[in-house]
Amino acid sequence: MNLDQLEAFVHVAELNSFTRASAILGRNQPALSRLVRQLEVDLRQNLLWRNGRGVALTEAGKVLLEYSKGILHQVDSAKHALNNLQGTLDGQFKIGLAPSVSRFATLALVRSFQEQFPQARITVSEGLSTNLAEWLMMGRIDAAILYDTADTPLVDKRPLFTEELFLISKLDAPTPSSIRVKDLVRYPLIIPGRPHAIRTLVESQAAERNIKLNITLEVDAVPSVLDLVHEAYGHAVLPLNAIIADPMQRQFRITRIEDPVIHSRLAIATSNQHPMSKLATLAVQMLESEILPLYQARQKNIDDYLS
Repeated sequence: MNLDQLEAFVHVAELNSFTRASAILGRNQPALSRLVRQLEVDLRQNLLWRNGRGVALTEAGKVLLEYSKGILHQVDSAKHALNNLQGTLDGQFKIGLAPSVSRFATLALVRSFQEQFPQARITVSEGLSTNLAEWLMMGRIDAAILYDTADTPLVDKRPLFTEELFLISKLDAPTPSSIRVKDLVRYPLIIPGRPHAIRTLVESQAAERNIKLNITLEVDAVPSVLDLVHEAYGHAVLPLNAIIADPMQRQFRITRIEDPVIHSRLAIATSNQHPMSKLATLAVQMLESEILPLYQARQKNIDDYLS
């Protein structure tokens, strides 16, 4: 297995076509086909299904694709780390963001990165916290801002801030101004599926009180959850950031959850198995300094909303 083979495989797999991969890489199609076929022979696994419309990944191909992206990123980072010894901060920094963070922070973080590192590139990926942790362990991304719900092997996390979770209902729903956690059982919930961070937090609090939540729908996308709540299909448990980010700016009934208050904790995470380039180290420091003011501005909007 060599880097030429992995690069060819990744391009063919992501583009679902030898023809398109050939055009992107500037290599002829038979050469790419030989590289991928030799990789399959070396691994004794079929990685791609060939058909008249292109190619599709086998299960083995899906596994290798995830690791190949990490390997190629680490090789690229190593090359740029060596260049950076000469004083030029170039290369690529890959950051993963939880969806709730991505909605309010992406623009500002990209702007700050380009101002501070004009010769480098930033790639922003959005994903659930569990996926972000996996990408870190594989070396696909350099850092992530994710929900810290449990210890994750091979990942270092530093807390950034917390968000309070509320019961979100249709505006005219007959809900009180506050409820206890054990009273959540009275409300049909629209909630993300496992292992979404919010699902983990709410279910753990319910389990500690020996109650079973009344989950009527499992929906991972927060905008879709709000659509369903607005149409009275049920209630949601979300941070108020989710409502403030609603592009339709709809009004909802907000109920504070008490006894106890449920807080989600966001953290900045890095892998402790993959070396950090100088660019990545400085970019992470920039993230830590930039994200808190963004959150504080968001928090002021939340306080205004509650008042």
